[in-house]
Amino acid sequence: MNLQLFNKLGVCARAAIVLCVSMTMASADALDDIKAAGQINVGIFTDFPPFASSSADMSIKGYDVDVAEYIADKLGVELNLVSITGQNRIPLLNDKRVDILLSVGYSDERAEVIDYAAPYAPYYIAVIGPSAMTVEGPDDLAGKTIAVNRGTLEDTSLTDVAAADTTVRRFDNYSSVIQAFISGQADLIVVGNDVGAQVLAAQTDLMPEQKFQLLTSPSQIALNKGEEALKAALNDAVAEMLASGALNAISETWLNTPLDPANLEN
Repeated sequence: MNLQLFNKLGVCARAAIVLCVSMTMASADALDDIKAAGQINVGIFTDFPPFASSSADMSIKGYDVDVAEYIADKLGVELNLVSITGQNRIPLLNDKRVDILLSVGYSDERAEVIDYAAPYAPYYIAVIGPSAMTVEGPDDLAGKTIAVNRGTLEDTSLTDVAAADTTVRRFDNYSSVIQAFISGQADLIVVGNDVGAQVLAAQTDLMPEQKFQLLTSPSQIALNKGEEALKAALNDAVAEMLASGALNAISETWLNTPLDPANLEN
């Protein structure tokens, strides 16, 4: 191969590389792609009440659905909800089969492969009991019987703070935890605010209330790395929801409690 031909091939190769890079950059802006498609694909857990679950008319409703609708409206596109699982959600995001994920907790391991927009939903572990019972902190758990789901983060969080004379009754599922509270087998329960919302809504006779929190880890919006325009748009949407009171209204509707902005802090 003569030098002139070699140089020509080198120029062609470099041109091809530049073209490939340019095409990649042109298609790398997720926000532009979403607007061009006129649709945002949002991955949610569809069996995760009160954040999302099937309603009587078979439509999916819940906290995450309301937030997803707000984001779609903000971007001026249609909303397409995509049912996900804990196992497939990050691969679906990385493969760009969904544009964003909701109800994602932060972890350093996840942060290596995905990016996070602003926290938008509280997730915390709380002590819940009858309104007539005074319980303001861990010291007030002394002498109480408390129901908790065995082996969960709720269990370990409670065990870390419970006094020596606290009776912890461990059950194998949340239904049994709730039933122990309703039937009077336990004075208090320790659950996540998702389960707690169901208790607060349903048990009007006991007039239960959240006493105090043991752990806070808010839910965030996940997106692919490098999508700074989309991240900024999502952060703007969450900020607007907070400022307008829309996020508080969503919390009161689905979690049966006003939104405390402190619960959106990591």
